[in-house]
Amino acid sequence: MSFIPESHLDLFDLPAVWHVATIGPNGEPHVSPVWADFDGTYIRFPHKLGRQKWKNLNIDDRISLSATDPENPERYLELRGKVVRWEAEGALEFLDQMAKKYRDEEQFPREHAAPIEDRVTAIVLPEKFTKMG
Repeated sequence: MSFIPESHLDLFDLPAVWHVATIGPNGEPHVSPVWADFDGTYIRFPHKLGRQKWKNLNIDDRISLSATDPENPERYLELRGKVVRWEAEGALEFLDQMAKKYRDEEQFPREHAAPIEDRVTAIVLPEKFTKMG
């Protein structure tokens, strides 16, 4: 059984952009948009080594993600949890899956994915949620 409320699971099927909040090294908040998916246990989003989210999450694994329904701005889901690992294996294929979902493209543009060896997938275990709508 999923921790995420069934009433809002469909947000992961929609091209809803998720906003990721992390905590910077000096305690400052950092928020940026990502594409995300849910496998029934973990939230996954593509990422690139060395970016600010990656740096922050390697210092403090706490994370919050939120998305608004693209068709109903009064319906949203916010999730809090922890990044439990980074996966390098299959990261480019996962990025391609997200490109299909969000852009209807078969492949994420390789010139924007380079260097390909820096691509990873964040694996997030959700622990709390808030919702509306």
